[in-house]
Amino acid sequence: MKSLTELYRCGMGPSSSHTIAPENAARAFLSEHGGLDEYKVILYGSLAKTGKGHMTDKVIARTFGNFPVAVEFNTDKKDLPHPNTFDIIGYSGGAEAAKWRVSSIGGGAYKVKGKKSSSPDVYPHKNFREIADYCEQNNIRLCEYAEKFDVPDIRNYIREVWAVMQDAIARGLAADGVLDGGLNVKRKAKTLYETNNVFEDGMTRENRLVCAFAFAVGEENASCGKIVTAPTCGAAGVLPAVLYYYKNKYHYTDDKIIDALLTAGVIGNVVKTNGSISGAECGCQAEIGTACSMAAAALGELFGMNINQIEYAAEVALEHHLGLTCDPIKGLVQIPCIERNAVAAMRAINAVNLANFLTDSRKISYDMVVATMYKTGKDMSRIYRETAEGGLAKAYVSTDDIGGE
Repeated sequence: MKSLTELYRCGMGPSSSHTIAPENAARAFLSEHGGLDEYKVILYGSLAKTGKGHMTDKVIARTFGNFPVAVEFNTDKKDLPHPNTFDIIGYSGGAEAAKWRVSSIGGGAYKVKGKKSSSPDVYPHKNFREIADYCEQNNIRLCEYAEKFDVPDIRNYIREVWAVMQDAIARGLAADGVLDGGLNVKRKAKTLYETNNVFEDGMTRENRLVCAFAFAVGEENASCGKIVTAPTCGAAGVLPAVLYYYKNKYHYTDDKIIDALLTAGVIGNVVKTNGSISGAECGCQAEIGTACSMAAAALGELFGMNINQIEYAAEVALEHHLGLTCDPIKGLVQIPCIERNAVAAMRAINAVNLANFLTDSRKISYDMVVATMYKTGKDMSRIYRETAEGGLAKAYVSTDDIGGE
């Protein structure tokens, strides 16, 4: 498994696969092949089908700057190494001078065909069972495991991650208006946060505030604000929402929050290594489902749960997202994406509550659910994997059809 610096990435929304990875790949290509006469980027698969809505072409144009670049959307090519594949081509004197075949594999990460990854594995274990066994044998927690094997300055890196998460919530709670993209989606985080019902009880208030924090990040992401992939841009609101709420409720220190983020990172890394966090590859279960697992594990760490309870919470959170499709209307990371962050944040809290009582009766391991999620995603029709060709995206006809979102 790779460093958590590869999982938690600070960047601009709205999509880690469609904006962060293409931007980083284009920048890397220019560092090797800058100064050529002209460039072309050809988007395939889900990148081609939803690249306009995700603003992939705009990000590429911005990254190439003064270099002339053409962006093409090829929706016909089928034989692809990954559903999010693109070519970057440089020309000199009218002839092809350099070419990269790139796969955007989720969470802002990418692979270039024929090139070795520049980020080595830093963790010696490959699945949760191996990690848990090591932790139990050495009497350490998951956050301590992450500190032991990750890069030397990982706590300071995570401290910066937490700062960006909090900033995104603050900006989202303060903003109002309508999100760009043509769906006429109004920002709702501020309303959720400020609207107080005289009959509101403690549970209702918790639900409202957690959802407000998740909406805040989701809306910032949709408006191309700076967020943290956790594990992706589209699912970036789940983890910070629950941590921000409980930090304020119980006055946890930032050091405790960092422990929780490290624990969540281990859980997300297991999915990224043994399954997928890419909506284009495995549907929204890979993004929101993983985010929910990470949030449940983080809360388990905050509450002092043992490793078996944390595993159970993470397993329940992911298990009940199995089969969730990725069907963004008009390819925008707005409907149903933003609302799903709020729903998943509440589900993470419920998963932890169940784990507190039922861990001893569990029959399913986290590794089993991760493997099942990956196979489910591979079996899922491509129209439900971030192509905007099925589900809600297909059912949508006009903005008049939109109700709660």
